[in-house]
Amino acid sequence: MNNDFLQELEQRGLIYQTTDMEGLRAAFSAGSMTAYLGSDPTADALHVGNLVTIMIMRWFQKYGNKPIMLVGGATGRIGDPAERNSDRPMMSDAQVAANSAGLRQCYEQFVKFGKGKTDAIMVDNYDWQKNYSHLDFLREFGTDFTVPQMLAMESVKRRLENGMSFLEFNYMPLQAVDFLHLFDKYGCTLQLCGADQWGNSVAGVSLVRRKRQKEVFVLSCPLITDSNGNKIGKSAGNAVWLRADRTSPYDYYQYFRNVMDGDVEKFLKIFTEISLPEIAKLAKLKGSEINEAKKILAFAATEIAHGTNAAKAAADAANALFAGGAESMAVPTVELKMKDGMNVVDFVVAIGLITSKSEARRAIEQGGLIVAGEKITDPKVMISPAKSILLQKGKKTFLKVLIK
Repeated sequence: MNNDFLQELEQRGLIYQTTDMEGLRAAFSAGSMTAYLGSDPTADALHVGNLVTIMIMRWFQKYGNKPIMLVGGATGRIGDPAERNSDRPMMSDAQVAANSAGLRQCYEQFVKFGKGKTDAIMVDNYDWQKNYSHLDFLREFGTDFTVPQMLAMESVKRRLENGMSFLEFNYMPLQAVDFLHLFDKYGCTLQLCGADQWGNSVAGVSLVRRKRQKEVFVLSCPLITDSNGNKIGKSAGNAVWLRADRTSPYDYYQYFRNVMDGDVEKFLKIFTEISLPEIAKLAKLKGSEINEAKKILAFAATEIAHGTNAAKAAADAANALFAGGAESMAVPTVELKMKDGMNVVDFVVAIGLITSKSEARRAIEQGGLIVAGEKITDPKVMISPAKSILLQKGKKTFLKVLIK
């Protein structure tokens, strides 16, 4: 059954390379496995560009294996040189803690956490990395990495031309020690990563082999781009965030609804759990019929990220907007300064959608207000700040709010 997992990934185009595919197949044939996926807390949310490896972990869990979601409380304080031209800004402890909590919220949307055999757990590498003094770390692991090995990494070679700090030069050994720690404590034998993390990840394989004389594995996914060669998850320079308070379910739905025709099949394979035979049928649609496939893609992707109710509300809002003869880009737009949450009654009055608080309460209680694709019926609901929020009053009145 577990080798079906690898076949699923292969057929969906989710495998770029592995350290040892035959060894990995044999390991899966021997029983369930534990794998980890790491992310540094450089922001309090993840975006669609980060979602590819998370979807791999989701499939990994569905096939009866145990995920470990690692947040890099230690490595995030160092900074990964991959795809960077300069050192990352230093973060305070408070920033790291807040961002780590946000990452867990994102992970919980896609994998199941708990105490069961295949339930995911979340760990923070700061919990074990903080126990090493600098001298202790050098004595314990300094001879396990060679300078030529580290200089050969593409991320290092690229940075050496512009200067690279000793701080970031330590990133690869720290990540390798993470794999060793997770192997020792949880029996973790697989790391999932993006193609850009290959060099850092395989260092962990070498370290476990050297320290424990055991074989572990890395599986990377390809860098996913759209038909124009742009990285996914970006729209006009803005990330499409996984958290609803950063990108509303409606805007999330619209991102997938508006993908280019040439990306529909690829995105169906990556961002949905629709069966491959069904995807093959949808991929054959041409002309205006491809819009139906896009709707299916948008609904399925939004349902995984935000739940069935949010996906239905987003689809209904999009359909209502289309039925009303309006294009999303033509919807009237207003700006509102908003730092913290705001009561929905105050919110709709402040933006001028409804003129009085009494009228606003009436409209809300009668189910006549939809905010970010969600019907609001309680006047006490709080609206969280997001980059943009689409509101619908009745069947044909739409207003887009840009939060400043």
